[in-house]
Amino acid sequence: MLKPPPLDNTSSMNLAKLREWIGMHTLSDGSIINDTIDLNQCVPMLLIGELSNPCRLNDIGIERLPIIPVRLEHLARTWADGLDAREVQPGVHHVTLASSPGWWELTHLTLAPLSDLKTMTSWLNNGRQGTWKPVKLAEGNIRVIEEYTIIPPATSSMNWDGEYETVNEPMPKIKGPELELAEVFVPIHTNYGCYDSRGKIIRCAHVGQRKFHEDFFRKGSSKKWDNILKIR
Repeated sequence: MLKPPPLDNTSSMNLAKLREWIGMHTLSDGSIINDTIDLNQCVPMLLIGELSNPCRLNDIGIERLPIIPVRLEHLARTWADGLDAREVQPGVHHVTLASSPGWWELTHLTLAPLSDLKTMTSWLNNGRQGTWKPVKLAEGNIRVIEEYTIIPPATSSMNWDGEYETVNEPMPKIKGPELELAEVFVPIHTNYGCYDSRGKIIRCAHVGQRKFHEDFFRKGSSKKWDNILKIR
């Protein structure tokens, strides 16, 4: 379990400051991350689905990555319109991102060498080059936080007018700086984008993988990735 150093009361954090802050996290043996990992050769990457599981990272040969909590703002994790049946049947549904004004939720971020970023993307692609690719966002916020108690808006707080879905409650204020989006990679599904449920996205925070597979998958259509998310 990582123990974070205190966060400064600043509104933003650039890559140099992020590396410095993560490097000062304390490990269980009392050492700090900087003692074992050269973070100067690492880049930030959002871990929004299966790749946030340390066991999965170990399975694909990636070890010793620091993973920290972050709050997504105006962005939502949603189910990609696809099925990965490599290891289990009927398969695993992966997670992508979509624009969602007013929404917030917890996810994870790591600092990884470019070689590990390529390994993670290659694993998602499963031999189909270009299905997934790491991109940099042009909308939303990624906020570094010190806590895991982030509760997203409830289903009852969502409003659908037939075209747009909005959140009917204000985003809670929380301590933590925003990261510079131009410095953070996120893997997105660029083949079919995300699942389309009569115009709405299916939020991972509201619908678990099993329920999505049984109640929604292949009963709707898909939203193209460039219609649901702005990237650089």
